[in-house]
Amino acid sequence: MMGLMGLLVAESEPSVVAPKSLPQLVPNAACFRCDVCCRFPEADSFLRPYFAGQEIAAAVAHGLPRESFPDESGSQIDLRHDLSGEGYVCPAFDSTTGRCGIYEVRPLDCRLYPLALMWDAACKGVVLGWDTKCPFLRDTASDTIAAYAERVAGELAAEDIVEMLVANPRLIGRFQDDVVIVQLLPQLTARLKKAHPDPRLHPLTPTDAPRFVQALERARLLADDALAAYAFPYHFIWTPVLPYWWIESHETFFLFARSPDGWFMPLLPLGAGPLDDAVSEAFQLMQEWNGPSPVSRIENVMGPQKLALERGGFQFRPKEADYLYSAEALAQLAGDRYKSQRALCNRVEREHAITVEPYRVDHRTGCLALYDLWSSQKLSKGHQSHDSMGRLLLEDAKIAHGRVLAEPERIGLSGTVAVMEGRIIAYTFGYWLTPRTWCVLLEVADRSIAGLAQWLFRDTCRTALNRGAASINAMDDAGLPGLREAKRAYRPRTLIENWVLKG
Repeated sequence: MMGLMGLLVAESEPSVVAPKSLPQLVPNAACFRCDVCCRFPEADSFLRPYFAGQEIAAAVAHGLPRESFPDESGSQIDLRHDLSGEGYVCPAFDSTTGRCGIYEVRPLDCRLYPLALMWDAACKGVVLGWDTKCPFLRDTASDTIAAYAERVAGELAAEDIVEMLVANPRLIGRFQDDVVIVQLLPQLTARLKKAHPDPRLHPLTPTDAPRFVQALERARLLADDALAAYAFPYHFIWTPVLPYWWIESHETFFLFARSPDGWFMPLLPLGAGPLDDAVSEAFQLMQEWNGPSPVSRIENVMGPQKLALERGGFQFRPKEADYLYSAEALAQLAGDRYKSQRALCNRVEREHAITVEPYRVDHRTGCLALYDLWSSQKLSKGHQSHDSMGRLLLEDAKIAHGRVLAEPERIGLSGTVAVMEGRIIAYTFGYWLTPRTWCVLLEVADRSIAGLAQWLFRDTCRTALNRGAASINAMDDAGLPGLREAKRAYRPRTLIENWVLKG
């Protein structure tokens, strides 16, 4: 039952994305008598249909709520309660009429049914099978089904469909005992293996945040002085720039990122078992995927874990440390050691009338305009990053900021904007690493307003202190001398060790 029945009759507007026609075997009359398709026993059923990004856009254009899709770049659809019966249904399906509201633009996942794409039992090859839950196919001759599957397999070899499947590997389902294999697809297997070397790999999406948090709890790595990287939003905001993937193996969560040079891990494996065993398994996977490339590594290893792994002979190199501050000290900026920052904050309050508001999605346009201004200020003569590398970094960062501004709450972030004379002049976003440590993830302020960045940072720290924070984690300095000087000027309480475990 791979989602919406691909044969339901619909009354809809012309498609904004013309779906490729696939051969059909089941007659409409059989579909209307069926009470299997488009219905699911659980809200999170792994059988609910998957929509690629362009299919989501088409479905939304035809009336489905955008909120039905956890990730607009590609995701399974969120189901709703079946008001006319038990269980759950696809929000595009009307169970009283048996009609699909987006039939003309239904996704490939639905157009394929009652055939299904899946990995074989050994997770070695992609196969095409027929779902025995379909009542019509159960009464159909096997040679008829085989001929039908062969025709569909030919259509699936089209380059546009292959590219969609490579870009959306979750369209290839896991092995199901009640799906009868009728076609092996070696060419598609080879293409998918090249792009995604292990069928257990899943792209990181907002729906994976609870799984990530549970893995952190099992690993017991979180403490008030943990690295900021041990949080879901820290990684997810970069997924449009650097694809992130995960695997669960032996009750351990492995987070991977794929760079142009190959696969690496941005975090230690997260599990309750022996860490050295999990690390060995991680390097075995990366070496299989990367071959002899030296890119295989694990980043953001903290001091205690480094000490434990060194006993097993693992090698490390240092990485920039996180800066951890006293929330109370930064909220007050008292004493001579904060004299310059306090003076800049006082100047802002003396010369400008600024209001601070919680971030709302309608602030997005103003924030993006501010980002462009801020970038141009940083790239102007006399400022840091006046080179091609700095420009590329700012372009990548804009993509990450855009993701944050589009859906902060869904990825676990909270933000504020500073407004002056109707214009957004600063914004900041962060998250709770623990109930007593607030992490500052993003901070952008108009550089033409002297002291605004310092004023915004103090306001952030005051808010965090009032909400129970004892510590402020401002992350690392990325190896930039100017940023290092600025962060050290705030007198960190400690620098949190950060190491890279080498392959």
